[in-house]
Amino acid sequence: MPRPEKQLTPDASPRDWFGYELRTWRKKRGPLTHSELGVRVQVSGSLIEKIEKGTAACSEDLAERLDDVLETGGVLTRAWGMVFGQTEKPRPETESASRGRAEASVPVHAGRILGRGSTTPPSGSPASVDRRAFLATSGLAAIAPIDLVHLVTPTAPREIPTLIRPREIAQLKSLADVIHRQDNEYGGGGAVRELARSAIMWGASLLPVPCPEPLRPELLASVARLGIVVGASQFDAYAHDDARVSFRLAAECAEEAGEWHLRAKTYSFMARQEIWVGDPDTGLTHAEKGLVRSDRLTATERAMLHTARARAFGKMRDVANTLRAVGEADAAFEQSDPAQDPPWMAYYDHAQHHGDTAHALFDLAVHADQDPGQAARRFEIAVKGHGNAFARSRAISETKLASLVMAKGDDPQYAIVLGHQALDDVGKLTSCRAADDLRELARFAGRYRKLSAAGDLRERIAATVQA
Repeated sequence: MPRPEKQLTPDASPRDWFGYELRTWRKKRGPLTHSELGVRVQVSGSLIEKIEKGTAACSEDLAERLDDVLETGGVLTRAWGMVFGQTEKPRPETESASRGRAEASVPVHAGRILGRGSTTPPSGSPASVDRRAFLATSGLAAIAPIDLVHLVTPTAPREIPTLIRPREIAQLKSLADVIHRQDNEYGGGGAVRELARSAIMWGASLLPVPCPEPLRPELLASVARLGIVVGASQFDAYAHDDARVSFRLAAECAEEAGEWHLRAKTYSFMARQEIWVGDPDTGLTHAEKGLVRSDRLTATERAMLHTARARAFGKMRDVANTLRAVGEADAAFEQSDPAQDPPWMAYYDHAQHHGDTAHALFDLAVHADQDPGQAARRFEIAVKGHGNAFARSRAISETKLASLVMAKGDDPQYAIVLGHQALDDVGKLTSCRAADDLRELARFAGRYRKLSAAGDLRERIAATVQA
């Protein structure tokens, strides 16, 4: 039988009253256990219990999340200012200030590469130590203020081990490989999206599980890799908020594990997403963060990040900086040695590099009246180089090449042929990005209203993106 909960004394102090209110709402909404509520608000169950007993403070951030989950109508947030607002300094939702004897045995995992929003190593301040400790013991709470409730709350019970073993780490790696492969072949929607969502929920739920110290870095690295591939898939499906959560999870875990290569890959994807949604300035910032301590990265990784910079500058219509960044990407790629790259960088080959840099040059050609020839040649290399395993990348390069020729060339018939080739590939995908590129091609084709073949292409595009 579960042990009875301690009787509370709400009149003893404001903290005790706050704790009593929290327990009242927790029991009213379920009732939920401490652990169940902790998972929903991204903190440990023991912290919920301590807040109820008045032995731990509640942050304003946590009070807001508790109100949302428990549907209190804002009771706890309003009470927070009176109870903690004047006497508590903002701090992460950790129990470090008043750990019990059992919790004191949990090690504080050092090793974060960079503090959030910083380009220098952390100073070892109490706040940064608390964040590291909480990531180690409670997993996702360190990623607040992003709301991870929907990410970590399962829709069905999951099997969570009582101890992390090599088997769980091997499963995380296999999941990442499967999602990466399926995403590149079919796009991020449909069944791939459901698989990705379930996988990241399971991976996130492993972070609070006790883990032997020698396995901890590998666990964090495996969750980081899973977060990258899931985030990439969600980005492709336009689940942008979900993707940002997955990427932040990946970045936190990579930094905690001291994994510079995974960190670089994460920031590259974060950059690409923000550039795609129309915020190239933030995208450029992410790319620059990824290049911090570039001496620890492989030449291929540096090329990948310089390409992201080029794409950001291209969206800004900054011709000089775009061309400079493309040159830096090319110079880095010339030094690439696949033997030095981590396995997940195998995708960034000759075709990928030329396709990615072509996107930056496409923006200059279409929007800044620059010569389209270099972008076209690079897209052609990408189309020829991408096999069926990277059908989405091939389709996107085919579509962009068709748009480029349609917008800037003098051979619309050739552009129409390219467009139909792209449709042959896109029709097999569930990619929102590929669909948007097709819509752009249809707009360019609309310039040739007297050309019946252009009208046929537009009709086929409309049918494809609506299917």
